[in-house]
Amino acid sequence: MRIKVVRVKEALTPSGLPDIDWALNPYVGCSHACTYCYGRTYARDEEVASSWGEVVAVKENIVSLLRYEVRRKKLGVVGVGTVTDAYQPIELDYELTKNSLKILLGSGFSVSIQTKSDLVLRDKELLSKYKSRVDVGVTITTMNSDIAKFLEPNAPSPKARARVLEQLSSLGISTWVFLGPIVPGYTDDLKGIREVIEVAANTRSALYYDKLRVKDFMLKPEHPLYHAAKKALRYRWGDLFKIITDLCRRYGVRCSLGLDYSESGSGEAKSVVRLDEFAKK
Repeated sequence: MRIKVVRVKEALTPSGLPDIDWALNPYVGCSHACTYCYGRTYARDEEVASSWGEVVAVKENIVSLLRYEVRRKKLGVVGVGTVTDAYQPIELDYELTKNSLKILLGSGFSVSIQTKSDLVLRDKELLSKYKSRVDVGVTITTMNSDIAKFLEPNAPSPKARARVLEQLSSLGISTWVFLGPIVPGYTDDLKGIREVIEVAANTRSALYYDKLRVKDFMLKPEHPLYHAAKKALRYRWGDLFKIITDLCRRYGVRCSLGLDYSESGSGEAKSVVRLDEFAKK
């Protein structure tokens, strides 16, 4: 993986999500190299977008910008890692996420974190201190380690992600599972879905689910999800979603469709429900 250092003009950017006021992304790109990741379609850095998973840009001045912005921008909910994983491995060296959280939480902002990484546990004391203004979501597409390795080559194992939920939930931090995208032929089997729902139930986490949203890069024959993407275009998602809803009810898990997509052509993801209404316990 190649790391490049860049400077940016803003730390907090307005969010189009109804439950998120601001977005904070300390890095551009992600070394987890997930085969389905939509983030590449939003990366303005062409090198990062074209070599997804191989190049990550570090926003070296984001913390200093944030110190300035928190005194001038309206308090609200900050989505941390909306188009990158803020806890990918380079965070160990740069600590941009950790230092940004200290500033945000110390200044009265709320934060909503989504990650696949158990590195978030490094900051559990900080998150616990401000738990009334924190929620943490962990993406778990499957508990099958072999399938996860194929879909998310460099991400922590499903078991490691489940431990994140266990530990943070035990501290009284609001947690949620993102079961998505559901990939036809890989993660749409009922046994696998049930295993993820069981993790949510055992950790008192809410659950959001979503289908594979087919993007142009998936429809190239050489892409590993080419056949899954073609199948997703004609999949009977409503039937599967009903089964998921029924399973969640059976396990006592609060669940909902996690994303809705604008028909305007912008491709902007929009949450169906507010985290503070749905995921908080």
